[in-house]
Amino acid sequence: MPLNAALVGRVYPATDPYLVSREKIREFARAIGDSGDPACAPPTFAVVVTMPAELRVVFDPEVGFDTTRLLHREQRFEHRRPIEPGDELTVTVTVAEAGHVGGTDVLTLSSVVRTTEDELVCTGTSTLIARSDG
Repeated sequence: MPLNAALVGRVYPATDPYLVSREKIREFARAIGDSGDPACAPPTFAVVVTMPAELRVVFDPEVGFDTTRLLHREQRFEHRRPIEPGDELTVTVTVAEAGHVGGTDVLTLSSVVRTTEDELVCTGTSTLIARSDG
């Protein structure tokens, strides 16, 4: 099944809340070699909540993305404020782009990270590619 470009603009429902803890921030920081203060998360910590939300889209059969040939091409975050212990975060994902370029399917997702009080924390953009037969 080819990548479904008709889904551009589709918004997937918000995820269940994720409670950010100091220990999760420490674990993440340790994994990336950051010895900073766990009072706030490294900027890339946002991937802890955006990746599972984006995988719901990637594995949605209606999207038609070939996950056996998946490559994560690019990841960006624009932060409104740091992620802090005690934040309860949800993520809403929108299919920003879906197309085909030179034998490759390209899927771009926009993930909005908010607190359960609806405060915007950051926006993530992921570009995924997969070799295509079509």
